[in-house]
Order: sequence, then C-alpha cells, then structure tokens
Amino acid sequence: MAASAIRNFCIIAHVDHGKSTLADRFLELTGTVDKRDMQDQMLDTMDLERERGITIKLQPVRMRYAHKGQPYQLNLIDTPGHVDFTYEVSRSLAAVEGAILLVDATQGVQAQTIANLYLAIEQNLTIIPAVNKIDLPAAQVERAVKEVVGLLGVRPEEVLLISGKTGRGVPELLAAVIEKIPPPKVSESPATRALIFDSRFDDYRGVIAYVRIVDGAIGVGDKVRFIATGIDSSVIEVGTFAPELKKSERLSTGEIGYVATGLKRVADCHVGDTIGSGADVSALPGYRQIKPMVFAGFFCREGDDYPHLRAALEKLALSDAALQFEPENSPALGYGFRCGFLGLLHLEIVQERLRREYGQEVVVTVPSVAYQIVDQHGATSIIRSPQELPTPDRYRQVLEPLMKLDVVTPKEYLGSVMQLVSSRRGEYLNTEYLDEELAVLHYRIPLTQLLVDFYDKLKGISSGYASLNYDFDTYQPCDVVRLDILVADELEESLASLVYRDEAFDVGKRIVEKLKETIPKQQFMVKLQAAVLGRVIAAERLSALRKDVTAKLYGGDYTRKRKLLEKQKKGKKKMLASGVGRVEVPPEAYLSVLRR
Repeated sequence: MAASAIRNFCIIAHVDHGKSTLADRFLELTGTVDKRDMQDQMLDTMDLERERGITIKLQPVRMRYAHKGQPYQLNLIDTPGHVDFTYEVSRSLAAVEGAILLVDATQGVQAQTIANLYLAIEQNLTIIPAVNKIDLPAAQVERAVKEVVGLLGVRPEEVLLISGKTGRGVPELLAAVIEKIPPPKVSESPATRALIFDSRFDDYRGVIAYVRIVDGAIGVGDKVRFIATGIDSSVIEVGTFAPELKKSERLSTGEIGYVATGLKRVADCHVGDTIGSGADVSALPGYRQIKPMVFAGFFCREGDDYPHLRAALEKLALSDAALQFEPENSPALGYGFRCGFLGLLHLEIVQERLRREYGQEVVVTVPSVAYQIVDQHGATSIIRSPQELPTPDRYRQVLEPLMKLDVVTPKEYLGSVMQLVSSRRGEYLNTEYLDEELAVLHYRIPLTQLLVDFYDKLKGISSGYASLNYDFDTYQPCDVVRLDILVADELEESLASLVYRDEAFDVGKRIVEKLKETIPKQQFMVKLQAAVLGRVIAAERLSALRKDVTAKLYGGDYTRKRKLLEKQKKGKKKMLASGVGRVEVPPEAYLSVLRR
C-alpha cells in the first residue's frame, strides 16, 4: 500500500483510563478480529495483564479501514500506563506519527497523562484528545474536557467524547486519526533502514524484531546488518500483526511489522538498533539509554538452576528492554544476578514472569537504590546492594538519587498530600493549577522514600484521586548505614538493607516484628535481631514450638506428668547446647519485609 494511505499511531493515557478497551473497539470496527474470537483486552496477551487489568507490554496491530471510499492501513500500538513502564511508551512514540491522548471522564487528567503527553510532544507527534467512559454514571464530562483544553490549549469541540465500552464516538475517533495524523514521510534514500522498537525470542525463528520501516523495504531472503552490533544476517520471515503474527512477502516504507532474523544469540539484537542494507547505511536516532532505579538480587532456590535462570533472564530482557542484570555471588545465597528495575511493580512483574513463563522460583533480596560512594581520594563509584557498602573509614560521603516528583490531586486533598511528602523528606518546589479544582504539586524527593509504600499511602489519604509521576533529577549527600538482620545468630544477607541513620531503630524493629509474625516456630527458641555495625539495636524472640508430651497420659499421679515435662526440658537444653541449626526464612517473610 502507498505510504500516503498509511497511518501509524498509538494510544497514551494514565493507567486504567481505558486504552485496551478502546483498542478492542478499533479491532471490532475494522473487522480485524472476528466477533466470535473477540475477548476483553484482546491486545493484552499475557495472563498477568488480564489478571491485574493493566498493560505491561506494548502491543502492535495492523488494521484495514475504508474512509470516504478510500482504503487505509492503520498501524496501532497499545501502550502501558503505569509509571514503571514509561520506557515502553517512549519506544512506541518513536515508531509513530500521532497519538490519541485518552482521559477518563470519571477521573480527569492525571500524572501519567501529563508525563506521556510531554513524551509525545518531544517526538513532535500529532495529538488527538479524547475523553473516555462518558457512559458511566460518575462521569464528569464537562470538567474532563475543561482540563484537557487547559492542558493542550485546544478548542472544546476538538476534544472527542467516546465510550470504549459501548463503542459510542469510536468511528468519529478513527476518522479523526485518518484526517489529522500525517502519513509517513518517504525519503529519496536508496538504502533500507528500519528501527527496532521491540523484540522477542522464538525457539524456531530465533530473535524476532518488531520494526518500523523508515527507508526502503525488507523481504524474505534479504541480507541485512544490525548497525550497533555489526552482525550480518539473512531475513527468514517478515510479516504484520493481526494481532497474532501473520506472514507477508515484504514490508515497505512507513509500515510496522516484524522481521524474523534467525539470530540464536539474544545479545546480537538490541531495542533501538537499526536494521539496514545497502552502502554506507547510517544508524537512525535510537532511544535514550534507560537507567534502572531499583536493584535487587535474584538467586536460585537450587544451586544447579543457575544456567536456567541466566537463559530465562536473557530471553526476558529481549522483550523487556528496561531490565538489566549482571552476575553476583553471595556467600549465603550462592550464585545469582543483581537485577536493575524501573520500580517495585516492574520487579514484581519480572519475578512473576520468571515463575510462570520459565518455571524459575527465585529468592529476591531487599530492593535498594544505586548509591554513589565518594572515597577518601575523591573518586566516585556506584554501589547497588547493601553488601557493597564499605566500612565508614573507607569513604568520605554517600550520595543518594533524588527524583523530581509531580503529584496531581484535587484541591481538597492538598494539605494531606503535602504532609505526606514532607514526612518522606520531600523538598517542596511549587504548585501549578490546571483549573479551579485540580492542582499539580512539584517536589524533589529521595528515591528510597518512594520505594516501599508511598503510592499506597498517597491513594489512601486522597480517597484514590491523587496520582504521581517521577523522573530522575540528581544525586545528593545522605547519611545511611547498613542494617543487618540475624535469624538464630545467623546473618541473613538477603534481608540486609541501607537505611537512614536516624531511622535505623524504627526500621529494624519493624522488620524483626514482621519476621516474628511470618517465620514458623521451631523446636527451639529463635532470636531475631537487627544490627548496625555489629551492635544489636532491635530484637525479638520466637518462642519454641511446644509439643504436648503429656497428651498420651490418661490419669494417674501428677508426678508422672512432671517427669515427662522435665525430660522434655532436658532435651531442649541438650538441643541448644549442640547448636540450634539453620532456620529457613520462607518467601512470605521476604515479601512482608519488602512491603513493610
């Protein structure tokens, strides 16, 4: 199809504003998927996405649609909405010419709406605003339109009113996509260039790259080169998304599709790389390198699982470009990997995908952020785990990552939100008002304060209305110490964490109390201790499991009962004298400490 009849676009919105439901209506309206095959969240291909009701992976699909008697090819990319998956959104935006900005009529403009809009404006995309869920009884359509008008500076009649559930207004939205979003540009270059915006691994076809053809065309049998890695390969299959993979002969300029490369090594194909053929092919501007913000150790439950865990992480990193990992060895936990994530939800999703898709059960250490250490000579190094923190005489200063935080909240919750952020060491910058009802608070806040339960607390104090977005700002000096946890006098490396010196006692006490609730009782008394620099600052005791040794007695003199109890007491004493052995910390205990 001619490039003038192609429209490439994506849907951007805050989490749970109806992107996937709208995509379902597009698929129905264009006849891409038969009614009998239709199901809710059609483009959410993972069970995990359907269970949680969120989009985790970007998902492309090609639709054909006739407008005013003219056939068009519409390439849609459905994107995630959660802040932890912003990188998926930025990659999608680089592959298209326009975006539908979706706002929920019941919730209005929220933090991720603004963040994703700025990403789209950076890419010079055409924005089509739409207010969704207008059929709901709680919908405040006029207010949502007013907020969108204030945000984009458009006229109220330019904001389309739709219902993704009932399909109302969806044909008008598709017509606006065709009329307002420009077709792909066609260059005069004879060379072929395609941008890789996503990829995955297939056992039979090797690495499958999801591409946007920028110049030329790619067909089966073509010799191509991956510019960044310098690898040459022969294309074994090309095709489009319907939404499952559908073979075709060629992909031409402006089209979005997939290229099966036959590459067996996952490392040979990078998201953001350029596939090219022809003389002197220059690389396309790729994506900014993503920086993980949260680090945790992933260790095998069984030692011989290490090669399987490595293979699973490599395949997972192919479809999740924000995941980074490197080998790590712990004296207590054995061989594993130090993994970098964009946030705690990202960590949780990766752990769950490893379990479901690759059968890997892992022990996860307490998440920490990347600190900078300035040594006595002024040299700077990065530490990603508590175990890497040197002794106080070996460094001059510790620097922690500081984030720019934007909180969008209705005015009546301003005081509560400001109180919460201040209690988390937030530094107030300023307040913007989107309209007389909605305000945006701008703060600087240490990343460690956002990690654990900040989002839950924010939702709690604002009755679910406030939303947040954050981005890395700089590093600032901080006073942190390593908090060690000892279970039955044995150091539990996976529970060690870096905490502020003035909060060490409170955090240590909370952790040992949580462990007391979750670790099952043993045959002996178990000491649970939190220590800083070898000094115990908080402790709890898990009492011994009391076996009823007198249960078999059915009467007689009390001295018989006493004799059995004394015998048990001697046995316990003997057990303590010979060393109590190791206590297995169950996964639930790790999770309770992570969530605090």
